[in-house]
Amino acid sequence: MELKDFDYYLPEELIAQTPLAQRDESRLMVLRRQTGEIEHDVFKNIKRYLRPGDLLVLNKTRVIPARLFGVREQGGEVEILLIKRLGITEWEVLVRPGRRARVGTRLIFAPNILEGEIIAQTEVGRIIKFSFQGVFEDVLNKLGETPLPPYIKEKLSDPERYQTVYAKEPGSAAAPTAGLHFTKELMADLKDHGVEITEVLLHVGLGTFKPVKTENILEHKMHEEYYEVEQEAANKINKAKDEGRRIIAVGTTVVRVLESVAKDGQVIPSKGYTDIFIYPGFQFQIIDGLITNFHLPKSTLIMLVSAFAGREKVLKAYETAVNLRYRFFSFGDAMLIL
Repeated sequence: MELKDFDYYLPEELIAQTPLAQRDESRLMVLRRQTGEIEHDVFKNIKRYLRPGDLLVLNKTRVIPARLFGVREQGGEVEILLIKRLGITEWEVLVRPGRRARVGTRLIFAPNILEGEIIAQTEVGRIIKFSFQGVFEDVLNKLGETPLPPYIKEKLSDPERYQTVYAKEPGSAAAPTAGLHFTKELMADLKDHGVEITEVLLHVGLGTFKPVKTENILEHKMHEEYYEVEQEAANKINKAKDEGRRIIAVGTTVVRVLESVAKDGQVIPSKGYTDIFIYPGFQFQIIDGLITNFHLPKSTLIMLVSAFAGREKVLKAYETAVNLRYRFFSFGDAMLIL
């Protein structure tokens, strides 16, 4: 399979720059993966397409203020993005500009409060060992900024709009954006409807948004991301599977977690790192439905969606979305695939 097979035309003005005033007022495209049939609705009406007994699986991760600005000790501004925590003081990071981020370079973000030294280079970035006063998370909350994707040019007035309403566990460099459409009221309404809800964890890092640069997609290597599936969540998911109820993943990150821990059609409670790469031909064991946003051309995310619903059906749905002026990417509209 070639990278060009997952390309599509997208006018730049359809890339959503800001969230809607109301989370659940986004548009909703419903794609039936068996037939390719498409329906159009509003996200707050998603209950129409869910049955009592369906199990929604959410990603409870919370975005951290992972963007830091500082200077090199030798002079020159620097910006880093925290990607993966490796220890109490060590993080894997992306550094801009990277050409001068050599091992041994000292970085100062706030003198005597937060400083760091580049101690190693990785395939995708650098490893920094930080020194700081107090608790790292508190320092980060004071000095860091919420990282937004590079295609969003406008400043976000309320950083909470880049968090899901159910975000709990800090650790992500990006939001699991399919969940941004939910409100607490909508979730309560779904529970009253008989929809069950459970949570897993995947801290979104480079594995989710690293661009594919190889023409043969099979040569692309995913970056590891940390996940957790607790016993209670595994029990709920496995019970639903045994009873023939639908498992609906809220976002591609949830899909990657569930299919990473699947064995013989069941979910195994565990935690660790996954670099699973899902593309057409993948045999899904757990999910029966997917709530997702409209993804970047040539991305691993559109490949995952194509694996679940069929590449031709997905690209046709995207063409329809463009023609009907849907809003794309993180702050854009939603798709429900059943």
